[in-house]
Amino acid sequence: MAEKIVVPPRLARPITTAPARKGAVLAGWLSSTDHKVIGYMYLITSFAFFCFAGVIALLIRVQLMSPDNDFVSPAQYNQLFTMHGTIMLLLFATPTFVGFTNVVMPLQIGAPDVAFPRLNLLSYYLFLFGGLILACSFIAPGGSAAFGWYAYAPLNSAGQLPGHRP
Repeated sequence: MAEKIVVPPRLARPITTAPARKGAVLAGWLSSTDHKVIGYMYLITSFAFFCFAGVIALLIRVQLMSPDNDFVSPAQYNQLFTMHGTIMLLLFATPTFVGFTNVVMPLQIGAPDVAFPRLNLLSYYLFLFGGLILACSFIAPGGSAAFGWYAYAPLNSAGQLPGHRP
């Protein structure tokens, strides 16, 4: 016959924990050196930049909706075109690959974490703040870059830009 286990009353009470402080989850994510959390932050941030570039693409399409449309000036159109390509290439496509790699690669090779987790977190913050600076270039006094997203040498000279600045 199986013996009945008696639990003392003081141990039978439910264990309660203190409620988490406001912002504890966000602070935990922003200071984490876990490769999966950093990978998710890359993916979330790159998706936010994808949405921003989508809004820029909509502005470009509104300008191209009809001939001689004056929705944006030629200089602003070049800025939108340049920044759309730059954001899609450098702030969405590449960081999305980096995010997936951060999440999956250590799991595939059986490593507990990446080699330098703090450097991994620093690279995310450099990506985030660099992207924010790039996105805020529209409100700069001279505007953002306006030479086309490819930046080929004959086409990025001052003479090729409509409304170029000295």
